[in-house]
Amino acid sequence: MSYNVAVVGATGMVGRKMLEVLAEYDFPIAQLTLFASQRSAGKVIAYRGRDYIVEALTPTCLEGKKIDIAVFSAGGSTSLTFAPMFAEAGAVVVDNSSAWRMVPEIPLVVPEVNAHALAAHNGIIANPNCSTIQAMVALKPLHDAFGLKRVVYSTYQAVSGAGQAGFDDLQRGIAGEAPQKFPHPIFGNLIPQIDVFLDNGYTKEEMKMVDETRKILEIPSLPVTATCVRVPVYHGHSESINCEFEKPVTAATARQALEGAPGLVVQDNTAAGEYPMPLYAADHDAVYVGRIRTDESRDNAVNLFVVSDNIRKGAASNTVQIALKLIEMGLVHGKVR
Repeated sequence: MSYNVAVVGATGMVGRKMLEVLAEYDFPIAQLTLFASQRSAGKVIAYRGRDYIVEALTPTCLEGKKIDIAVFSAGGSTSLTFAPMFAEAGAVVVDNSSAWRMVPEIPLVVPEVNAHALAAHNGIIANPNCSTIQAMVALKPLHDAFGLKRVVYSTYQAVSGAGQAGFDDLQRGIAGEAPQKFPHPIFGNLIPQIDVFLDNGYTKEEMKMVDETRKILEIPSLPVTATCVRVPVYHGHSESINCEFEKPVTAATARQALEGAPGLVVQDNTAAGEYPMPLYAADHDAVYVGRIRTDESRDNAVNLFVVSDNIRKGAASNTVQIALKLIEMGLVHGKVR
């Protein structure tokens, strides 16, 4: 089987990465259609040796088209408007924005963690927040083995998590220019604010991690807290995760549970200076975990350091992996090649 695939937001940083990943994964595409905003319509993007003209995303853009799978990376307001339109036209939508993540009937999926949730989709699936995705890949095998009791996140997030504008702000800072995206200079600095502050004193990014962790792991009352910090790194989010469990756990038993878990690479040889770093996670889909150690201040708790490429596994690759899982599970109907 092959499928008519649409990439919505094809000219953006994540949209272009989605196209790279689709090609790398040899996704079974019968016909590819690229959509973007009116201002980007008419641009030409190459995919596997062929040029495609980007079409404008409009209320009538699906006339005469049959789309089986649509991967969206066009922002929340765009997704709220157009994802239902694509779904009603028969496409299965995998959306990378935050628009649908906490809607109860919309599956929020990391394929290595909760692919079973896809079976209940009604045409739209949400891709989680980038920092949540990598945390879930590391925490799921530990939860299965020991039962999560509490999670504390401290994140160190790359500028590309803010899109091209964030990437550009770091380059501006290097050149001695003022920031345009971030509220403060990012070059040579850390900014303990990602997204807007809420009434509870947390940022929207921090509460995304709290809420999405509970939904994906299906533990609605799990105690979770987070502090999210922007750092002057181009690609790759890093996370220090302190996790407490119901059952006894040590660094050795935690490492054993993590070894061989899907999507996860253990880098944990401190004697040789081996631990995860964003520089070396760039352009890979794996989630890397290291600095695995017992929390000596609490019973049944360990500390982890988790790193992943936020544009790939944190966005484009997880979206494509969801689409592939949908096909594997027989939840998409395509056309015979």
